[in-house]
Amino acid sequence: MSESKNVFIFAEQRDGHIAKVSIELIGKGRELADALGQKVVAVLLGHNIKEKAQLLIDHGADEVLVVDHEMLAEYVTEPYTKAMTHVIQTYNPEIMLYGATAIGRDLAPRIAARVHTGLTADCTKLDIDPESKLLLMTRPAFGGNIMATIVCENHRPQMATVRPGVMKALDKAERAGVVTEVAVQFGPEDMNVTIREVIRETKQKTDITEAKVLVSGGRGLGKPEGFEMLRELADVLGGDIASSRAGVDAGWQPKDRQVGQTGKTVRPDLYIACGISGAIQHLAGMESSELIVAINKDTDAPIFDVADVGIVGDVYAIVPKLTEAIRKHKEAGSL
Repeated sequence: MSESKNVFIFAEQRDGHIAKVSIELIGKGRELADALGQKVVAVLLGHNIKEKAQLLIDHGADEVLVVDHEMLAEYVTEPYTKAMTHVIQTYNPEIMLYGATAIGRDLAPRIAARVHTGLTADCTKLDIDPESKLLLMTRPAFGGNIMATIVCENHRPQMATVRPGVMKALDKAERAGVVTEVAVQFGPEDMNVTIREVIRETKQKTDITEAKVLVSGGRGLGKPEGFEMLRELADVLGGDIASSRAGVDAGWQPKDRQVGQTGKTVRPDLYIACGISGAIQHLAGMESSELIVAINKDTDAPIFDVADVGIVGDVYAIVPKLTEAIRKHKEAGSL
């Protein structure tokens, strides 16, 4: 353990495109590494992807370890697990972070088992304890009713998965770094499945984690038609719509629109919560938004505790007037 050093980030990529969560984790890794006086090392797995290493450096990595092999062209659990295990056993990182994506959630626990360490899943906060220098990994527990802070005292690396949208990425800037190619010996036995065909989804979907403005609705809307009203407000603001779990459970919005502990974590510049009471599970997914506006007829709604601007009243009376006022200001050129 005394020889463990540096903060490692699994740089997830698909078709050569680096996942946004990996860029966010490099930003957080930079903060953790600075507190420890160590380096940020990104680990990039794939085939013909070495040219992507500079992007990781430009976003804050000091070094990028590249494992390039045709067996890593598409994500398959066993080859990726073997490659990452080799990297960890060779370089002995202090901290190892993954995005809580479909890939990260599949890969991280398998690696934890092979290197005999712990794993904290779906973290919403990471810090370094100033005294012990341990990684403090915080995540919702017991249905989101408490926030548990977990430490891994006796094993290395300290590992965690982090939800997309939780951490803030560093701005891209020209930076100097080291790119190191790591050789991993693969054999036919390492490919335990056969990929016969890769079918790409052609339907274009907007991702609420990318939106700068979100207008979100909850149970207080009372009916699915309420989201049509929210869509008008979102359109005039150049944003998108989202939903609380209640709206998704009622069938008013699809699952990929859900914000909260069991949905997505978002941090837009503007989040307008309409008819959302503000249960802790929902707040966990949006409380890092730059500006929060809450509209609710219940003066005691918990959403007002995190809102920067609170409006008490009927959403069906307020939202159309707000939409019209913004539209008039835009037409007049004053917005």
